[in-house]
Amino acid sequence: CALTLFWLDDYAGGVFAPFRDATNGTATYGGGRYLLDTAKGADLGGGDGKVVLDFNFAYHPSCAFNPEWSCPLAPPENHLSTEVTAGERLT
Repeated sequence: CALTLFWLDDYAGGVFAPFRDATNGTATYGGGRYLLDTAKGADLGGGDGKVVLDFNFAYHPSCAFNPEWSCPLAPPENHLSTEVTAGERLT
């Protein structure tokens, strides 16, 4: 799998990876989850131009808890066909 990463200028800055997977809408929030941003302390570094992704740090966006929040959705290239059973879940 490959994910498109984004850079956050606001919030706490850093790398941001929104994604969807086969658990969305059942075990996790239907709109997807987020991975890797400095505010959550999930920057595991990397080397040679690579980033370590630890899905144990996957979390639900704020809009999962309050409909008044507006959250960015994962782009189509970040829709994973497999289940990511790590990270924050609804149950």
